[in-house]
Amino acid sequence: MAATEAHGIVIAGGGICGLATALALPGIPSLVLEKSRTLRAEGGGIGVQANGWRALEQLGVAQDLRETAQLITSYRDVWLQEDKSTQEDEYPVRTELRCLNRKDLIEALAKDKPAGTIRYGCQIAAIHEDPGSHGALLTMADGTTIKAKVLIGCEGTYSVVAEYLGLAPARTIPRPVLRGFTTYPHGHHFKNEFLRLRVGEFFIGRLTITDTLVHFFVTMPTPATELTRDLKKVRDLALEDMVRLRCPAEIVDMVRDADPETLNLVTRLWYRPPWEAAFAGFKKGTVTVAGDAMHAMGPFIGQGGSAGLEDAVVLARALARVVGGDGEARQEMEMEMEMETKMVGEAIGEYIRERRLRVLLLSLESFIVGVLLVRSPAPVVKLACVALLILLGTRSLRHANYDCGRL
Repeated sequence: MAATEAHGIVIAGGGICGLATALALPGIPSLVLEKSRTLRAEGGGIGVQANGWRALEQLGVAQDLRETAQLITSYRDVWLQEDKSTQEDEYPVRTELRCLNRKDLIEALAKDKPAGTIRYGCQIAAIHEDPGSHGALLTMADGTTIKAKVLIGCEGTYSVVAEYLGLAPARTIPRPVLRGFTTYPHGHHFKNEFLRLRVGEFFIGRLTITDTLVHFFVTMPTPATELTRDLKKVRDLALEDMVRLRCPAEIVDMVRDADPETLNLVTRLWYRPPWEAAFAGFKKGTVTVAGDAMHAMGPFIGQGGSAGLEDAVVLARALARVVGGDGEARQEMEMEMEMETKMVGEAIGEYIRERRLRVLLLSLESFIVGVLLVRSPAPVVKLACVALLILLGTRSLRHANYDCGRL
C-alpha cells in the first residue's frame, strides 16, 4: 500500500483559476491536481476585460497574450423583431477588452511550470479533515491519499471541495449554447466589435479576435434533451432555424463555415444565486474555494474567467504574507505549529472578506442580466431589473474597471 503523500498547498483543478493560483504563488510550492489526462485547453473564446488584464499583468503573462488578440473597440446590440423591424444600438468599449482563445490562455498560465507541479489523471473522491494538521486528507479515485496543509478548490461547478465546505450545488439554466471559431483565410470585413444579436429565441454573439479569426456563440431554444452529441448535426439544426428566422447572411455563413474541430456545446448555464455569494461559508479550517467553484455566474456579463483570475491574485497575496519569509521557509512549507495553522486560516478568511462584496455584486449583476435575457420577466420585474442595472453601473461597465491589486 502506497504511503500517504504530504503537501503544503494543493490546488484542485487545472483550469484557468487553478493554474492562475499556482502561478501567483512564486516560490511557494503547490501541487495542482487535474482529473483530465492532459491540459484542458479545449473550449471556446473568453472575453477578458480591463480587470482581467490587470490580474494577468500581475501573473506576468499579459504581454504575450495581448499579441494573440486585437482590441475590441465597440459593442453592437441588434434585435431583429417579429415585425421585421430592427432595433440597433452601438457604443464604445471604455476599457480594455480582448477575446482570447481559451487554449492560448491555459497554455500561457501553464507554461514553464516545473515538472510534477501539475499532476494529471488525479480525481478527488472524498475529503476529510486531517486532525493532525487541521488541513485536509484527500482520498483519490485510485485509492491513494494526500495530506494537504492548504486545499484550494478550483474545479469549477462540479466541485468536491465546495461540497466539503457545505456549499449548495450550483444552479442551472437549461439553455444549450453552441460555440466555435471561424477562420477567414483572406480576412473578414467585421469591425473590431462584440456583436450581440437577438433573433426570435436565438441569442448570438460574435467577437473578433484577429483580422482572420472570430469567436461566436449561439444560445439555442432547443431543449438539450433533444440535441444529439454530433456537433455538426447540432450546428445544422441551428442553421435551419437561423435561416427560417431570416438571420443575416454573414451570421449564417459564419456558423456554417466554423472550424469543425473547434465546435463545443454547453448544454446548460451554471450559476450561484447572489444570496449564496452573500452568506455562504467559503472556508473550513485551511480549505477554501476560488473561481467557478466559489461564484459560478453564467456568461451574461463576461466576468467568470476574469473574476477567477482576480481570486488567484487576492488569495496568493493573502497566503504569501503568512507563508512568506525566507526562501528556505517557503521551500519547506512545514506549517506544523498550531499558531501557523491559525495564521493560514486567518489569511484565507482575509481573502474571503476581500472577495465577498466583489463576488456578490458580480453575481447580482449577472443574475439580473440572465433574468432579462432568458426568462422574459413581467413588465414590473423587468423595470426593477433595469433600475438595479443602472445602479450597478452596467452600461458604464463599472465592474470592468475593478483593480484586484498587486501580488
